[in-house]
Amino acid sequence: MAAVAPFSTKDRILGAAEELFAQHGFAGTSLRQVTTRADVNIAAVNYHFGSKENLVNEVFRRRMDEMSARRLAQLQAALQQHPGELEPVLAAFVEPALAMARDRQGGGAFIRVIARAYAEKNDSLRKFLSDRYGHVLRAFAKAIAGCVPGLGKEQLYWRLDFLSGALTYAMADFGLIKRPAGLSEAAHRERAARELIRFASAGLKAETN
Repeated sequence: MAAVAPFSTKDRILGAAEELFAQHGFAGTSLRQVTTRADVNIAAVNYHFGSKENLVNEVFRRRMDEMSARRLAQLQAALQQHPGELEPVLAAFVEPALAMARDRQGGGAFIRVIARAYAEKNDSLRKFLSDRYGHVLRAFAKAIAGCVPGLGKEQLYWRLDFLSGALTYAMADFGLIKRPAGLSEAAHRERAARELIRFASAGLKAETN
């Protein structure tokens, strides 16, 4: 039987960086700490990433590329199968994110990295995220606007921002409602998604002044 290939050097560096960024933040983590955790030398980091800034970006890209692709595929299906219905559009935004958060291969650490991105002022990271994933938010904004035509653009983006905050909170599992004994993680995640979708739907449909 063939041996299972070990994680590549690049994967080890990314995993180590993700854990350290979650614990200490971006500014508080040095490349030396990353190389020690990953058991590589600094030349390996320079070879694969070139700089700490690029390493930070890659930590986000390896998680968010897949999540964004799933979101857009589910959104396309929702628009085709449930035209004009808001909740399937919201499900396409919420469900892939919650699934990523519950990924046993580092999903929890990445959610803490996202929290760091909110807490720390990192203009280069925010620009990277906007440039690379802004089209995803715009696609959802367009789809939601089609479902709630009376909502103005500014109000739409305010409410989308609130939805994103609530989703991040749910992803981090900070809430008062913990998974009951005997309920699987998958079932608990489905319940969280269902309640958040209903909550967001009501908020997006709320009357405007």
